[in-house]
Amino acid sequence: MSEESIYGEYKQNLERILNEIVAHIRRYTDEEYERSGTKLHEHLIARVKSEESMREKCRRRELPETPYSALHELTDSIGIRIVCSFIDDVYENVRLIKSFPSLEVVTEKDYIKHAKPNGYRSYHMIVKVKAPFKDAAGNDPGEYFVEIQLRTIAMDSWASLEHKMKYKKNIANSDLIVAELKRCADELAACDVSMQTIRNLINYS
Repeated sequence: MSEESIYGEYKQNLERILNEIVAHIRRYTDEEYERSGTKLHEHLIARVKSEESMREKCRRRELPETPYSALHELTDSIGIRIVCSFIDDVYENVRLIKSFPSLEVVTEKDYIKHAKPNGYRSYHMIVKVKAPFKDAAGNDPGEYFVEIQLRTIAMDSWASLEHKMKYKKNIANSDLIVAELKRCADELAACDVSMQTIRNLINYS
């Protein structure tokens, strides 16, 4: 007998909300491209967190493995990553996402202007979406959380490599590797600023 979904009866709602937000993002991206020829993002990754990952996170946080824990105690059952060519495009996406109807920003962290000590850069948002169906807390209309990360291509490449190396076991010279990763992150950040400057010079010349 298969294990019941940790998302319970609300699982199908997650896909509906995910698809709706992605459609909004693609719509404003297409509109801006038609208007100015500017592509506001290079690629977009969207997912509903897997059952296994959500259960593991509940156990790690010492939460019961229930729909309420997965959908209200935790806020990343729905995840979207938007990867842009330029820094300004990250902030333009943030502005446009905030304009979505029925969406409220719960938290936002700007790790681009204020990088983490290891050099990680990205813009993080947790948003709450009001939906025309019930949620795990019994609200109707319901409220569902979505985690959104926005990065440049350089930031995304660095984060992907750092993530892979972080889970390697028994690494020699780990302090040196951490320092080198930080140096690489700073160099890539400087390149992002330079590329943005070049773009501005081209656009406003």
